Amino acid sequence: MHDGAKLAAAGAPTGTVVGANEQTAGMGRFGRRWHSEPDAGLYFSVVLRPIENRPQVGNLPHITLALGLAVREAIVDSTGVVCDLRWPNDLLIGDRKCAGILTQLENRAVIAGIGINVNQSAFPADIEGIATSLRLAAGRPHSREQLLIRLLPAIDECCRLDSASILRVFAESSSYVRGRRVVVEISENELLTGTTAGLTPDGYLTVRDDRGKEHTIIAGGVRPA
Repeated sequence: MHDGAKLAAAGAPTGTVVGANEQTAGMGRFGRRWHSEPDAGLYFSVVLRPIENRPQVGNLPHITLALGLAVREAIVDSTGVVCDLRWPNDLLIGDRKCAGILTQLENRAVIAGIGINVNQSAFPADIEGIATSLRLAAGRPHSREQLLIRLLPAIDECCRLDSASILRVFAESSSYVRGRRVVVEISENELLTGTTAGLTPDGYLTVRDDRGKEHTIIAGGVRPA
C-alpha cells in the first residue's frame, strides 16, 4: 500500500493499480503476518477517489464493504468458488480465510490493499488451520491475471452503488451480519462476546451482548464464538 499512497499523493487518478508478485512485509490487523507466497497469490493496491455528488464513495466503511462485494463477485465469476464475507474486510471459504482487504485515506484518496490466496497448495503450520486458497477450494489452479481482469471492473461497479445497496447486498452475502454468535477483538486485550444484529447506516456492525446491550463495532476482528 505504500507505493499506492505515494502515487495518490502525486495525483494518480482513480483506478491506478500497483501490484506485487510477493509481499515480504505483508501485515494484517494488529501487525499480524499475512502469508504471501510468490507466484501464488494476487496482491495489489488500487487508488480510489470520491466521485462528485456521490458522498457514499468517500465513506471508508462503505468502500471497504463494497470492495468485499467486488472481490466476492470476481472470485465466483472467475473460479466458481462462492465466498462468505466476514465484516468488515475478510473473505472466507468455509471457516478459512482466502482474501483480505485493507483501506486507508491518503490525500483525499482511498488506497485499497487487496490480497487473495489464489494458487497456494499449503500454508505454514501457524496459519494452516485458518487459511485456504481458491486452488484448494476448487481442486485446480486458477489464472491470477484473469481474476485481476475481472476484479477491476467489479471494483468500479460496486463502488458506484449507493450506500443503501452496499449495505443490503453485503448483508445478503454474509453469514456474519445478523444472528451469528461471535467474539469481537476490540483490541489486543479486549474481547466482546455476543450475537450480531445487523449493520448501521454508516456500515458498522451491531453486536448484542449476553445482557441484551447493543454495541456498535467500529473496528475489530470478528471471529465465530
